[in-house]
Amino acid sequence: MNAPYIPNLTPDLRPPEEHAQHYRTIWISDVHLGTAGCKAEFLLDFLKYNESDKLYLVGDIIDGWRLKKGWRWDQLHNDVVQKVLRKARKGTHVVYVPGNHDEFARPYVEHSFGEIKVMFEAVHTTVDGKRLWITHGDLFDGVIQHAKWLAYLGDSAYTFVLSLNHWFNRLRSKLGLNYWSLSQYLKLRVKNAVTFITTFEQVLTTEAKRRGFDGVVCGHIHKAEIREINGVLYCNDGDWVESLTALVETYEGELKIVEWNVLRDVPQTNPQPEMVTA
Repeated sequence: MNAPYIPNLTPDLRPPEEHAQHYRTIWISDVHLGTAGCKAEFLLDFLKYNESDKLYLVGDIIDGWRLKKGWRWDQLHNDVVQKVLRKARKGTHVVYVPGNHDEFARPYVEHSFGEIKVMFEAVHTTVDGKRLWITHGDLFDGVIQHAKWLAYLGDSAYTFVLSLNHWFNRLRSKLGLNYWSLSQYLKLRVKNAVTFITTFEQVLTTEAKRRGFDGVVCGHIHKAEIREINGVLYCNDGDWVESLTALVETYEGELKIVEWNVLRDVPQTNPQPEMVTA
């Protein structure tokens, strides 16, 4: 396989400080860079206008599963990587907890790359002293652990649904409407998917309670959520292919979901992908 051409020259992506929202902590996951479904332009826009002392990358940032089948790397995907690296160089404490789609990074836990610390899992203490366990969540997904072939099959079907979502939102854009996830709407109306999500949430909170944590922050299932389950705080930061969400902690200690489905800036680069195939 030929290596992809990723240009080194990128535009100045520093945020306009006078307009940036500052948080104590930001969590993002399930970006899936390297796929057609990745909404890199929305994430880049979010990163420009939102700063934080700590930034947690909670897995599936780069989609190694799809990249094994053929490279698809938009300049905007490169810009997202450069933006995160720039934040780390300028003092943001960045922690990367790999997931199942970027499991290639797990052998490098406890190493740092460009001021980004790679960890198998992490613990975050909130302003009010709550200890939150940070994990992508795939290790508690029975399909991933015991029937990975089925997960790959599901990934292919999911990619097709995301393709439909892409063209659906192009039509909405031409009609002057904001981004809306058709794929998430369909998924959350399938009974088995709803049952899986509920079970996933219960398994994660049970494990967090067993370990003595006050809560858990995860990704993996692409459904942003903050709620208490059996006395344990469950937080899912969502994704950047469907819901376009991040989890944030304010300096007052409030945890909330931020949805970023409207661009403040016109993308600085051409959003059409530069295809490089094997």
